[in-house]
Amino acid sequence: MTIREITKIVEEIAPLSYAEDFDNVGLLVGNPDEKVTGVLVALDTLESVVDEAIAKNCNLIISFHPIIFSGLKKLTGKNYVERVVIKAIQHNIAIYAIHTALDNSMVGVNAKICEILGLNNPKILIPKTQTIQKLTTYVPVKNAEKLRLALFGAGAGSIGNYDHCSFNIDGFGTYKANETANPTIGQKGITHQENETCITVIFEKHLEQSILETLFKNHPYEEVAYEMITLNNKNQHIGLGMIGELSKALDEDEFLKSVKKNMNTACVRHSKILHKKIKRVAVLGGSGSFAIENAIAAGADAFITSDLKYHEFYRAENNILLIDIGHFESEQFTKNLLVEYLTKKIANFAIILSETNTNPIYYL
Repeated sequence: MTIREITKIVEEIAPLSYAEDFDNVGLLVGNPDEKVTGVLVALDTLESVVDEAIAKNCNLIISFHPIIFSGLKKLTGKNYVERVVIKAIQHNIAIYAIHTALDNSMVGVNAKICEILGLNNPKILIPKTQTIQKLTTYVPVKNAEKLRLALFGAGAGSIGNYDHCSFNIDGFGTYKANETANPTIGQKGITHQENETCITVIFEKHLEQSILETLFKNHPYEEVAYEMITLNNKNQHIGLGMIGELSKALDEDEFLKSVKKNMNTACVRHSKILHKKIKRVAVLGGSGSFAIENAIAAGADAFITSDLKYHEFYRAENNILLIDIGHFESEQFTKNLLVEYLTKKIANFAIILSETNTNPIYYL
Protein backbone atom coordinates (compact mmCIF):
# COMPACT_ATOMS: atom_id res chain seq x y z
CA MET A 1 0.00 0.00 0.00
CA THR A 2 1.08 3.59 -0.54
CA ILE A 3 1.25 6.34 2.05
CA ARG A 4 -1.69 8.01 0.32
CA GLU A 5 -3.83 4.87 0.62
CA ILE A 6 -3.09 4.37 4.30
CA THR A 7 -3.59 7.99 5.33
CA LYS A 8 -6.86 8.05 3.39
CA ILE A 9 -8.07 5.26 5.70
CA VAL A 10 -7.05 7.32 8.75
CA GLU A 11 -8.98 10.28 7.37
CA GLU A 12 -12.17 8.21 7.32
CA ILE A 13 -12.41 8.66 11.10
CA ALA A 14 -10.67 12.05 11.22
CA PRO A 15 -11.09 14.12 8.03
CA LEU A 16 -8.39 16.78 7.86
CA SER A 17 -10.99 19.40 6.95
CA TYR A 18 -12.23 19.27 10.55
CA ALA A 19 -8.88 20.21 12.07
CA GLU A 20 -8.68 23.61 13.77
CA ASP A 21 -7.43 26.51 11.64
CA PHE A 22 -4.28 26.98 13.74
CA ASP A 23 -3.21 23.36 13.30
CA ASN A 24 -0.79 21.73 10.87
CA VAL A 25 -2.10 18.30 9.92
CA GLY A 26 -1.64 15.82 7.11
CA LEU A 27 1.53 14.57 5.43
CA LEU A 28 4.35 16.77 6.78
CA VAL A 29 7.34 14.86 5.37
CA GLY A 30 7.49 12.36 2.52
CA ASN A 31 6.10 11.31 -0.84
CA PRO A 32 2.42 10.25 -0.73
CA ASP A 33 2.99 7.71 -3.52
CA GLU A 34 5.81 5.89 -1.69
CA LYS A 35 5.17 2.21 -0.92
CA VAL A 36 4.85 1.57 2.82
CA THR A 37 7.02 -1.06 4.52
CA GLY A 38 5.45 -0.57 7.94
CA VAL A 39 3.57 1.99 10.03
CA LEU A 40 4.72 3.22 13.44
CA VAL A 41 1.99 4.98 15.43
CA ALA A 42 3.18 7.50 18.03
CA LEU A 43 1.93 10.41 20.08
CA ASP A 44 4.89 12.63 19.13
CA THR A 45 7.59 12.38 16.48
CA LEU A 46 10.94 12.83 18.23
CA GLU A 47 14.40 11.67 17.13
CA SER A 48 14.00 8.60 19.33
CA VAL A 49 10.74 7.77 17.54
CA VAL A 50 12.42 8.09 14.14
CA ASP A 51 15.17 5.77 15.43
CA GLU A 52 12.47 3.31 16.50
CA ALA A 53 10.91 3.47 13.03
CA ILE A 54 14.29 2.75 11.44
CA ALA A 55 14.88 -0.21 13.75
CA LYS A 56 11.43 -1.66 13.03
CA ASN A 57 11.55 -1.08 9.26
CA CYS A 58 8.67 1.41 9.28
CA ASN A 59 8.88 4.16 6.68
CA LEU A 60 5.67 5.89 7.79
CA ILE A 61 5.16 7.47 11.19
CA ILE A 62 1.58 8.40 12.02
CA SER A 63 1.87 10.91 14.83
CA PHE A 64 -0.86 12.57 16.84
CA HIS A 65 1.05 15.83 17.37
CA PRO A 66 2.63 17.56 14.35
CA ILE A 67 6.42 17.92 14.63
CA ILE A 68 6.22 20.91 12.28
CA PHE A 69 3.78 23.39 13.74
CA SER A 70 4.94 26.66 12.21
CA GLY A 71 7.03 27.33 9.13
CA LEU A 72 10.64 26.13 8.92
CA LYS A 73 12.98 28.67 7.33
CA LYS A 74 16.15 26.62 7.76
CA LEU A 75 17.17 22.99 8.21
CA THR A 76 20.46 23.15 10.09
CA GLY A 77 19.72 20.79 12.97
CA LYS A 78 19.89 23.53 15.60
CA ASN A 79 16.75 22.31 17.41
CA TYR A 80 14.82 19.08 17.92
CA VAL A 81 12.27 19.89 15.20
CA GLU A 82 14.91 20.40 12.51
CA ARG A 83 16.86 17.33 13.63
CA VAL A 84 13.73 15.15 13.37
CA VAL A 85 12.92 16.40 9.87
CA ILE A 86 16.53 15.96 8.68
CA LYS A 87 16.76 12.41 10.06
CA ALA A 88 13.38 11.45 8.58
CA ILE A 89 14.39 12.71 5.14
CA GLN A 90 17.80 11.02 5.33
CA HIS A 91 16.15 7.67 6.04
CA ASN A 92 13.20 8.16 3.66
CA ILE A 93 10.66 8.09 6.50
CA ALA A 94 7.35 9.92 6.03
CA ILE A 95 5.64 11.77 8.87
CA TYR A 96 1.89 12.23 8.99
CA ALA A 97 0.10 14.16 11.77
CA ILE A 98 -3.59 14.10 12.65
CA HIS A 99 -3.93 16.18 15.86
CA THR A 100 -7.14 18.28 16.08
CA ALA A 101 -8.76 16.37 13.21
CA LEU A 102 -8.89 13.45 15.66
CA ASP A 103 -9.74 15.76 18.57
CA ASN A 104 -12.90 16.77 16.69
CA SER A 105 -13.85 13.21 15.78
CA MET A 106 -16.83 11.46 17.36
CA VAL A 107 -14.65 8.35 17.71
CA GLY A 108 -11.39 10.14 18.46
CA VAL A 109 -9.33 11.31 21.42
CA ASN A 110 -12.18 12.17 23.76
CA ALA A 111 -14.19 9.08 22.89
CA LYS A 112 -11.17 7.03 24.00
CA ILE A 113 -11.03 8.90 27.32
CA CYS A 114 -14.74 8.21 27.82
CA GLU A 115 -14.10 4.53 27.13
CA ILE A 116 -11.21 4.37 29.62
CA LEU A 117 -13.29 6.09 32.30
CA GLY A 118 -16.41 4.04 31.63
CA LEU A 119 -18.61 6.99 30.64
CA ASN A 120 -21.91 6.02 29.01
CA ASN A 121 -23.80 7.75 26.16
CA PRO A 122 -20.99 10.19 25.30
CA LYS A 123 -21.92 13.27 23.29
CA ILE A 124 -19.89 16.11 21.79
CA LEU A 125 -19.32 18.88 24.33
CA ILE A 126 -18.69 21.73 21.86
CA PRO A 127 -20.35 20.88 18.51
CA LYS A 128 -18.54 22.40 15.53
CA THR A 129 -20.25 24.82 13.16
CA GLN A 130 -19.72 25.30 9.41
CA THR A 131 -19.15 21.57 8.84
CA ILE A 132 -22.56 20.94 7.26
CA GLN A 133 -23.23 21.91 3.66
CA LYS A 134 -26.46 22.13 1.69
CA LEU A 135 -26.79 21.21 -1.97
CA THR A 136 -29.74 22.31 -4.10
CA THR A 137 -30.07 21.15 -7.69
CA TYR A 138 -32.74 20.96 -10.40
CA VAL A 139 -33.37 17.82 -12.44
CA PRO A 140 -36.09 16.55 -14.82
CA VAL A 141 -38.86 14.85 -12.83
CA LYS A 142 -38.24 11.51 -14.52
CA ASN A 143 -34.57 11.55 -13.40
CA ALA A 144 -35.14 12.80 -9.84
CA GLU A 145 -35.36 9.43 -8.09
CA LYS A 146 -32.17 8.10 -9.66
CA LEU A 147 -30.24 11.24 -8.73
CA ARG A 148 -31.62 11.29 -5.18
CA LEU A 149 -30.59 7.67 -4.56
CA ALA A 150 -27.13 8.32 -6.00
CA LEU A 151 -26.62 11.32 -3.69
CA PHE A 152 -27.80 9.26 -0.71
CA GLY A 153 -25.32 6.56 -1.67
CA ALA A 154 -22.52 9.13 -1.63
CA GLY A 155 -23.39 10.15 1.93
CA ALA A 156 -25.81 13.04 1.41
CA GLY A 157 -29.06 13.27 3.34
CA SER A 158 -27.85 11.94 6.69
CA ILE A 159 -29.06 13.84 9.78
CA GLY A 160 -28.25 12.26 13.15
CA ASN A 161 -30.09 8.94 13.36
CA TYR A 162 -31.81 9.46 9.99
CA ASP A 163 -30.66 9.01 6.41
CA HIS A 164 -32.20 9.38 2.93
CA CYS A 165 -33.32 12.88 4.02
CA SER A 166 -34.17 15.40 1.28
CA PHE A 167 -36.65 18.14 0.41
CA ASN A 168 -38.25 18.19 -3.04
CA ILE A 169 -40.37 20.70 -4.93
CA ASP A 170 -41.78 20.18 -8.42
CA GLY A 171 -41.90 23.10 -10.83
CA PHE A 172 -40.61 23.95 -14.28
CA GLY A 173 -37.33 25.28 -15.54
CA THR A 174 -36.50 27.09 -18.75
CA TYR A 175 -33.34 27.34 -20.84
CA LYS A 176 -32.19 28.04 -24.38
CA ALA A 177 -29.14 26.26 -25.76
CA ASN A 178 -26.75 28.21 -28.01
CA GLU A 179 -25.10 26.85 -31.16
CA THR A 180 -22.12 25.36 -29.33
CA ALA A 181 -24.25 23.50 -26.75
CA ASN A 182 -25.23 19.85 -26.87
CA PRO A 183 -28.55 19.74 -24.96
CA THR A 184 -29.78 16.39 -23.62
CA ILE A 185 -33.36 17.65 -23.81
CA GLY A 186 -34.59 20.39 -26.16
CA GLN A 187 -33.16 21.98 -29.30
CA LYS A 188 -30.51 24.59 -29.98
CA GLY A 189 -31.78 28.14 -30.31
CA ILE A 190 -35.26 27.32 -28.94
CA THR A 191 -36.34 28.18 -25.40
CA HIS A 192 -37.26 24.93 -23.70
CA GLN A 193 -39.52 24.40 -20.68
CA GLU A 194 -39.00 21.24 -18.61
CA ASN A 195 -40.89 19.85 -15.64
CA GLU A 196 -38.22 19.60 -12.95
CA THR A 197 -37.78 18.60 -9.34
CA CYS A 198 -35.78 20.85 -7.05
CA ILE A 199 -33.81 18.52 -4.73
CA THR A 200 -32.18 19.78 -1.53
CA VAL A 201 -29.90 17.62 0.63
CA ILE A 202 -27.33 18.29 3.33
CA PHE A 203 -24.02 16.52 3.86
CA GLU A 204 -20.87 16.77 5.96
CA LYS A 205 -18.18 19.07 4.63
CA HIS A 206 -15.52 16.42 3.99
CA LEU A 207 -17.85 14.67 1.49
CA GLU A 208 -18.05 17.67 -0.86
CA GLN A 209 -15.84 16.30 -3.63
CA SER A 210 -17.56 12.90 -3.80
CA ILE A 211 -21.01 14.54 -3.63
CA LEU A 212 -20.22 16.82 -6.56
CA GLU A 213 -18.73 13.95 -8.58
CA THR A 214 -21.92 11.96 -7.94
CA LEU A 215 -24.09 14.92 -8.95
CA PHE A 216 -22.33 15.46 -12.26
CA LYS A 217 -22.18 11.74 -13.05
CA ASN A 218 -25.89 11.11 -12.46
CA HIS A 219 -27.44 14.38 -13.69
CA PRO A 220 -28.71 14.19 -17.29
CA TYR A 221 -28.04 17.82 -18.26
CA GLU A 222 -24.92 18.98 -20.07
CA GLU A 223 -24.81 22.04 -17.79
CA VAL A 224 -25.80 21.16 -14.23
CA ALA A 225 -27.47 23.94 -12.25
CA TYR A 226 -26.77 23.68 -8.52
CA GLU A 227 -26.20 25.77 -5.41
CA MET A 228 -23.87 24.93 -2.53
CA ILE A 229 -23.91 26.77 0.79
CA THR A 230 -22.26 26.20 4.18
CA LEU A 231 -24.62 26.12 7.15
CA ASN A 232 -23.98 27.52 10.61
CA ASN A 233 -25.93 24.68 12.21
CA LYS A 234 -24.07 22.91 15.01
CA ASN A 235 -22.88 19.44 14.04
CA GLN A 236 -23.64 17.12 16.95
CA HIS A 237 -21.20 14.51 15.60
CA ILE A 238 -18.12 16.70 15.16
CA GLY A 239 -16.48 18.92 17.75
CA LEU A 240 -14.22 19.26 20.77
CA GLY A 241 -14.64 17.46 24.06
CA MET A 242 -17.29 14.96 25.12
CA ILE A 243 -19.69 14.52 28.01
CA GLY A 244 -21.09 11.29 29.38
CA GLU A 245 -22.31 9.65 32.57
CA LEU A 246 -20.93 7.15 35.03
CA SER A 247 -23.01 4.03 35.62
CA LYS A 248 -22.95 4.85 39.32
CA ALA A 249 -22.46 8.23 41.03
CA LEU A 250 -19.21 8.44 43.02
CA ASP A 251 -17.94 10.60 45.87
CA GLU A 252 -15.40 13.16 44.68
CA ASP A 253 -12.49 11.48 46.47
CA GLU A 254 -13.40 8.08 45.06
CA PHE A 255 -13.81 9.55 41.58
CA LEU A 256 -10.44 11.35 41.71
CA LYS A 257 -8.69 8.13 42.72
CA SER A 258 -10.36 6.22 39.88
CA VAL A 259 -9.35 8.91 37.37
CA LYS A 260 -5.74 8.80 38.57
CA LYS A 261 -5.68 5.01 38.28
CA ASN A 262 -7.52 4.60 34.98
CA MET A 263 -5.74 7.47 33.23
CA ASN A 264 -2.39 6.17 34.49
CA THR A 265 -1.17 9.52 35.78
CA ALA A 266 1.28 10.23 38.59
CA CYS A 267 -0.39 13.48 39.53
CA VAL A 268 -3.95 14.81 39.59
CA ARG A 269 -4.54 18.51 40.23
CA HIS A 270 -8.08 19.61 41.02
CA SER A 271 -10.23 22.49 42.22
CA LYS A 272 -11.96 22.70 45.60
CA ILE A 273 -13.88 19.65 46.79
CA LEU A 274 -17.61 20.47 46.72
CA HIS A 275 -18.84 17.45 48.71
CA LYS A 276 -21.26 16.29 46.06
CA LYS A 277 -21.63 13.16 43.94
CA ILE A 278 -19.98 12.88 40.55
CA LYS A 279 -22.23 11.41 37.84
CA ARG A 280 -22.04 13.57 34.72
CA VAL A 281 -18.46 14.03 33.45
CA ALA A 282 -17.01 16.18 30.67
CA VAL A 283 -13.60 15.44 29.14
CA LEU A 284 -11.28 17.22 26.72
CA GLY A 285 -7.88 15.81 25.85
CA GLY A 286 -5.01 18.29 25.72
CA SER A 287 -5.27 21.92 26.78
CA GLY A 288 -8.94 22.48 27.60
CA SER A 289 -9.33 25.53 29.83
CA PHE A 290 -11.35 27.25 27.09
CA ALA A 291 -14.13 24.68 27.63
CA ILE A 292 -14.67 25.14 31.38
CA GLU A 293 -17.82 27.22 30.90
CA ASN A 294 -19.08 24.77 28.27
CA ALA A 295 -18.74 21.92 30.75
CA ILE A 296 -20.60 23.90 33.42
CA ALA A 297 -23.37 24.85 30.96
CA ALA A 298 -23.72 21.19 29.96
CA GLY A 299 -24.41 20.25 33.59
CA ALA A 300 -21.16 18.37 34.19
CA ASP A 301 -20.27 17.54 37.79
CA ALA A 302 -16.59 17.23 36.81
CA PHE A 303 -14.41 18.32 33.90
CA ILE A 304 -11.22 16.42 33.06
CA THR A 305 -8.60 18.11 30.92
CA SER A 306 -5.00 19.42 31.20
CA ASP A 307 -2.75 22.49 31.31
CA LEU A 308 -4.98 24.46 33.70
CA LYS A 309 -3.27 27.55 35.07
CA TYR A 310 -3.50 28.79 38.65
CA HIS A 311 -6.28 31.34 38.11
CA GLU A 312 -8.27 29.01 35.84
CA PHE A 313 -9.13 26.80 38.81
CA TYR A 314 -11.14 29.74 40.22
CA ARG A 315 -13.44 29.46 37.21
CA ALA A 316 -14.99 26.38 38.80
CA GLU A 317 -17.11 28.92 40.73
CA ASN A 318 -18.22 26.14 43.13
CA ASN A 319 -20.21 24.65 40.25
CA ILE A 320 -17.89 21.92 39.05
CA LEU A 321 -14.85 19.85 39.99
CA LEU A 322 -12.01 20.76 37.62
CA ILE A 323 -9.40 18.04 37.15
CA ASP A 324 -6.01 18.45 35.45
CA ILE A 325 -4.44 15.06 34.70
CA GLY A 326 -1.54 16.28 32.52
CA HIS A 327 -1.31 16.89 28.78
CA PHE A 328 0.50 13.69 27.84
CA GLU A 329 -1.67 11.63 30.18
CA SER A 330 -4.90 12.94 28.65
CA GLU A 331 -3.79 11.90 25.14
CA GLN A 332 -1.64 8.85 25.83
CA PHE A 333 -4.23 6.31 24.68
CA THR A 334 -4.68 8.03 21.31
CA LYS A 335 -1.99 5.94 19.65
CA ASN A 336 -3.71 2.78 20.93
CA LEU A 337 -6.94 3.97 19.33
CA LEU A 338 -5.22 4.46 15.96
CA VAL A 339 -3.44 1.10 16.09
CA GLU A 340 -6.69 -0.70 16.93
CA TYR A 341 -8.51 1.07 14.09
CA LEU A 342 -5.82 0.54 11.45
CA THR A 343 -5.28 -3.09 12.42
CA LYS A 344 -8.97 -3.77 11.81
CA LYS A 345 -9.03 -1.85 8.52
CA ILE A 346 -5.74 -3.18 7.12
CA ALA A 347 -5.36 -6.88 7.82
CA ASN A 348 -1.93 -8.56 7.58
CA PHE A 349 -0.05 -5.27 7.49
CA ALA A 350 2.61 -4.05 9.92
CA ILE A 351 0.88 -1.51 12.18
CA ILE A 352 3.16 -1.02 15.18
CA LEU A 353 2.47 0.81 18.44
CA SER A 354 5.44 2.97 19.37
CA GLU A 355 7.11 1.96 22.63
CA THR A 356 8.89 5.29 23.01
CA ASN A 357 7.75 7.42 25.93
CA THR A 358 7.59 10.98 24.60
CA ASN A 359 6.28 12.65 27.77
CA PRO A 360 8.59 15.66 28.43
CA ILE A 361 7.29 16.08 32.02
CA TYR A 362 8.55 14.08 34.98
CA TYR A 363 7.24 13.90 38.55
CA LEU A 364 9.22 13.47 41.72
